[in-house]
Amino acid sequence: MAIHRLDLDEFDEIDYYLMAIHTSLEDYRLAYFINKNLPINLSKSKNEIHAQTKEGEANFSRFYYYDSEKAVSWNLIQNKNEIISVSTNDFQNLFSNETSEVSTTIHLLPEFKKVDFFLKIDNSEEAVDFSEIQQKLNSIESIAAIYAVDTNKIKSKNNLIF
Repeated sequence: MAIHRLDLDEFDEIDYYLMAIHTSLEDYRLAYFINKNLPINLSKSKNEIHAQTKEGEANFSRFYYYDSEKAVSWNLIQNKNEIISVSTNDFQNLFSNETSEVSTTIHLLPEFKKVDFFLKIDNSEEAVDFSEIQQKLNSIESIAAIYAVDTNKIKSKNNLIF
């Protein structure tokens, strides 16, 4: 009887390319400009990315496009989101019935707190020229910076599994 073993390192392999985008644009406007400059058609995905942190739960917007000709999937992912938590005063005083709302910024990848969005390109080893993509996206006036992210430096890789 043969013994079959699975090596867990096989599942840890990264098969995507990640670009960080710094911009003040809203997610839908950024998706529009990316669609205009690249031959893709990003559309809002109903499956937002759900993340649980110690501050609370957050949903990050996601725009998705699958290029069936090249078998490449594109994801535009929001990195910053704000959650509002409501707290009540536990002590008795003049303002004991007052509740306060506290806004907290949560990041999908906390090690990249200054990044506004990520462009994740899956299965793209030979089908996509990343320097050309970067050059085309740099031509968008509202994008302050765009650069490749070293996937080995990402500590919270599990947040990019969806």
